[in-house]
Amino acid sequence: MKAYEEVADFIARRGPREVAEFRPSAQALERVSGLLQKDKTSGLNSDERRELDHYEDLELLMNLARARAQQLLLHEQ
Repeated sequence: MKAYEEVADFIARRGPREVAEFRPSAQALERVSGLLQKDKTSGLNSDERRELDHYEDLELLMNLARARAQQLLLHEQ
């Protein structure tokens, strides 16, 4: 099992319903959108690139956790 999968499983088991329903805040979505737009137009500085990379890592992790949480919820029924 990959490290991301282990962490996703850990998160999902703490509150499957909350994890399955999690959505980023409007502020976080706006920030990512702004970084993506800037990356396409003028480019990102190193801090912004690192921040965008972190958002991408978190998105992967949360997608895995949501999938695990949905599986757990299905097994509860």
